[in-house]
Formats: sequence, C-alpha cells, structure tokens
Amino acid sequence: MADNNIEQSYFQTGGVNTYASPLLGDGILIHSVNMTTFPYGAKTKRTGYSAFLGTPDTSQVQSLFAFQNIGNDPTKTNLYRASGSALYYSVQGTGAWTLAGNGTITSGGHFGHAVLDNVLIGGDGTTLSRHTTDGSTFTNTTLAPYAEFWEQYQNRIYAFGTSSSLLYSTTNDATNWNTSGTSDSNSFEVPGSGRGGGLIKVANKLVACKTSGIMQKWDGYSLIDMSTRYGPSSPYSIANVEGYEFFANQYGHYGFGGDMPQLLSHVVERQFKNADDTGLAGTAISTMPGGVHDHDYYLSMGTVTDDFTKRTIPNSILKFDFHKEEYLNYSFANKPTSFLSYKDINGVQQMIFGGASGQVYQMDNTTSDNGTSIACEMVYLFNGKIAHVEKQWRWWRGFFNPGCEAKIQVACSNVLDYQSLRWTDLGDARDGFVEYHFDDPTNNRGRFLFVRIYESSKNSRMVFYGQEISAILNPVW
Repeated sequence: MADNNIEQSYFQTGGVNTYASPLLGDGILIHSVNMTTFPYGAKTKRTGYSAFLGTPDTSQVQSLFAFQNIGNDPTKTNLYRASGSALYYSVQGTGAWTLAGNGTITSGGHFGHAVLDNVLIGGDGTTLSRHTTDGSTFTNTTLAPYAEFWEQYQNRIYAFGTSSSLLYSTTNDATNWNTSGTSDSNSFEVPGSGRGGGLIKVANKLVACKTSGIMQKWDGYSLIDMSTRYGPSSPYSIANVEGYEFFANQYGHYGFGGDMPQLLSHVVERQFKNADDTGLAGTAISTMPGGVHDHDYYLSMGTVTDDFTKRTIPNSILKFDFHKEEYLNYSFANKPTSFLSYKDINGVQQMIFGGASGQVYQMDNTTSDNGTSIACEMVYLFNGKIAHVEKQWRWWRGFFNPGCEAKIQVACSNVLDYQSLRWTDLGDARDGFVEYHFDDPTNNRGRFLFVRIYESSKNSRMVFYGQEISAILNPVW
C-alpha cells in the first residue's frame, strides 16, 4: 500500500476564481472580501479611506473630474463634483466645495467634459453646454450641443449623447460650433440602434459607443463599423490607463486597445451572471462607475452574491490588478457613485470617490472606512489533490504578521455544500503562527477541508503569508 500521508504547502495565493470548478486545483480561494495581493503571493487587508472636504449638499455625487493647467498655469488644478442640481469646484483640491458660476445643472445629472487649449467644456445632456477658462465661472457655449459625453480628438472637441448625432467643434477652438464662414464645425449620424453612450479615444481613433452596445471608429474622415454589441453598458465605467481602455457591461469587464473589446473577467463571470441570478443587478448595468488608480481598475457593482458559497458582498467593488491580471472584491462602508484619480498639489497621485449622501472620500492608509471597521475575509477549499478519497485531516498551520487580529475557522466535509458546514474556531493569530491539530474524531474526516480567515478590527492590519496542511488518506485497496 502506498504512502497515505499528505503534506502540502500553499504560499502563493492568486485572486478569486468563480468561473472554474473548485476542484480543478487545491487550496483554491473561493471567497475573498477586502483583501489585496501584497507582497506578491501573500494577502493583506486593504487600507481604508477618510472624508474628503465637506458636503455642500446631501445629494449623490454623480461626477468627479479635474481641470489642470488653469489659465496656462501648470501649478493650478481644480477639482469638480456634480451633485444634486449643481456643479461645484475646489481650488487645488484643498479649498471648500464652492458653487461654480453658472453652475446650475439638471438635478441628478452627470457632467461630462473635455479640454482643448486649456479651455474646459462640458454638459449634462439636458441643459446648455458651457465652458470655463478660469476654472471657477462657466459661460454658456453658443451653438454647442446638449451633450453628456465629450472628448478632444485631432484638435477638436467632439460631443455625443442625446441622440445618434456626433458633433465636433471648429479646429483649435472648443467654443466655436459654427458651420459657416471660416468655421468648420459639423456633425454626422452614428448608424445603428440606441443613442450616444460614451466616447473613447484609443489608438489614434475616436470610438463612438451607443447604448445598444454598438461601437464605431472615427479617424477624422470615415466611420468604421466594429461589428460588435459588446460595448460599455455604463459609460461611467470607462477608464483609461496608458492608451488602454477598460469598461463594463452586463457580460463582464472588458479591455479595449483599439481592435476589438476583449472579455477579461471570465474568472469572475458568476459575479455578473450566474444560475441563481444573484450577480450584477439589472438596475446597475447602465450606471455603474469605474476608475483606474495606480495598478488597479475599480468597478462599483452594488450587491452581488456568488452562487457557489451563497455569500453576499454588499457595496461590492470589483478590483482588477492589471499588472498581476488578478481579480479581488472590496466592500466599502460607503458605496462609490463616481471615481477620480488625480495628481495633488504635491505631485502625489490620489484616488477620491463620491457617495450617495453627498460626501466625497479619499482612499488613504487609514485602518478604517471613515471610522467604520473594515471586515475582511478569505475562504479556502482543500482536497489534498485527491478529491474523491476521504481524509483524516491532521494539521493546519498558518503564517501571519505578529500582532494581527485575524481569526481562523476550519470545517471538514464530504460534500461541497458551504451552507451546511460545521465550523471549529481556532482562535486568533496574534503570535504570527497558528498550528492546529485536528484531534476531534467527530470533525476531522472528510474529502474536503474549508478554511476561513477573517478580521474586522479598526486599528491593525492583517498580512497572511500562507498555510500548510497534512492529512492521512483512508486506505484504498
């Protein structure tokens, strides 16, 4: 009879994978909330955020953006927020939110914008478009369209959104929308169903996205039909990093480098669509915001429930680390309704996000979500690399940073029914090393071992470096 002892080490944990069968590997991370991969191979509890500036109103923050180089001065940058029926600005991101001159917009509207020759122009799609050169007072832009989506391309401003018409300004002039004389502003129809649903500039092309998922490339002379209906369902999910675009729709998270949209999120497909219909809610499909900061893309999805573990993640933010090509889930105490990554007056890249109550928050190195504890959790599934054979589980060993407040639970089972597991508490991991001997004969046998690691303190960080297991296979003759 062969050696029946199993000794395995697991010191490199990837991201969440809900797409593949949990038995395709061993030590699979089947559920994770509020953890990030740092250092590589390990998992660390994410940092928190703090309130950013005050609340000029209590309405949901629909849009956040920055205007740099105001008045051709490279030291001047204003931040902007659209909430309620107002557009506010903050001088250098440090001054209080102040109502912009001519800053009344449609209540609940998103305010899109673009910049050409240090002139910022934008609109919400239902009120007069407007522009600013000083960063604080906006002027109605004569003849400019009512539009929500704006982009600078080939020294023109393009506007899209209220119909199928894509309009552009006179060359080198964001404020000139005349079509006669020396002015060469014009417009054309983007064919196909739906109306304007976003503009993307990538690979020296302007891509007009429609609400039906249609995408059409424009090179300044002709339209190229991309023959796809997998464009962004939410224009607010579009975010750029070094000439590469991310966006989302009801089918998942996509990357776009100018050729065809590429589905990136197959490993978390069940968070978008699953058998129990507990993934992405239909009400979120057209409005979910996204943003890029450092090496991560964030997508605010609302509440999702995985149909394998049946665990619900409220205020779920899907985080894609595009350097590691890895997905994890965050759950903020305050649901993000808009994102902005910008460079502050000290030259440091910052991420802020808006919330439903009118507060903007800044992601930082704090250990709480603006005073609310951060509850993190990981669940691992082990089969000893021989799934069908029952084991007598002997030891579990875990490695943590000393002083952390992580707690551990284990459960043995012969079936993959997460809801019926009988958990055993192992205590905390303050010493940095946990060694548990399965000495209870009523709860040390099963084909599978589930390990749950969780923590919800306000004052410490957890780093989980890895784990080891040992087991004895039942005799097989």
